[in-house]
Amino acid sequence: MIEVETLHHVSISVTDLARAKQFYGRVLGLREISRPPFDFLGAWYQLGDRQLHLIVHPGTRTLRGTTEIESREGHLGIRVRSYRKTLEHLKAQGVAVRDRPHNLTPWPQIYVTDPDGNVIELNAERLD
Repeated sequence: MIEVETLHHVSISVTDLARAKQFYGRVLGLREISRPPFDFLGAWYQLGDRQLHLIVHPGTRTLRGTTEIESREGHLGIRVRSYRKTLEHLKAQGVAVRDRPHNLTPWPQIYVTDPDGNVIELNAERLD
């Protein structure tokens, strides 16, 4: 039997590393960490005690092909400290959001997409 300890990282495909780093590093404020010298471009980010790995793959089949915000698509969920401040920051950055402060989950949600259409849920412990 496999004894799972925890989730280590999530990898997502992107097509333009500079554009992706602008979004994940500057817009979302994730801290970039060192990455081994693979023979393909990418970037790694720290998310609490987990990691997010961006992999540049221009011909990937894993991209959705749209930046339409759809909460039922596969997505990455990131817990944020403040729902209100996160929503204000995203709007100030010109990021399109799907705001779901009241829904069936016990936490408020904000859905966005990165420039390649990867869906990201930002949620908080409570509505503030």
